[in-house]
Amino acid sequence: MAGRAVIVCDVDGSFGLIEFPADDPDRALRFWSGLLGVELTERGQAEGRGWQSHSAGPAVGIHERGAGPGDTASLPYFTVPDMDAALEQVRGLGGSVIHPGSRWAICRDSEGSPFGLALGS
Repeated sequence: MAGRAVIVCDVDGSFGLIEFPADDPDRALRFWSGLLGVELTERGQAEGRGWQSHSAGPAVGIHERGAGPGDTASLPYFTVPDMDAALEQVRGLGGSVIHPGSRWAICRDSEGSPFGLALGS
């Protein structure tokens, strides 16, 4: 069928991480941990800056708001097994890659909505 993209990556459709930027990280930590009943702890060096839940289900992350591509709005991160293939697929489907990376990347869909990809372990 003309116009259909070839699937080159296995994005499983589940959220691996939902990330929230915060003007006041302490206030955001209290809010999200209280609302969701999860503990958010300081991230390890491989996870980046901020705090994150490490319980079952999608992880919730908080970081101080900044000017970077993933710092201005909340983002869902989808888990992918092959980052290069996933980024190629994003571009092939009419999306764009704002911040490429080997472990995580920030992208926009065909309509300009931002989302993230995270390399699965």
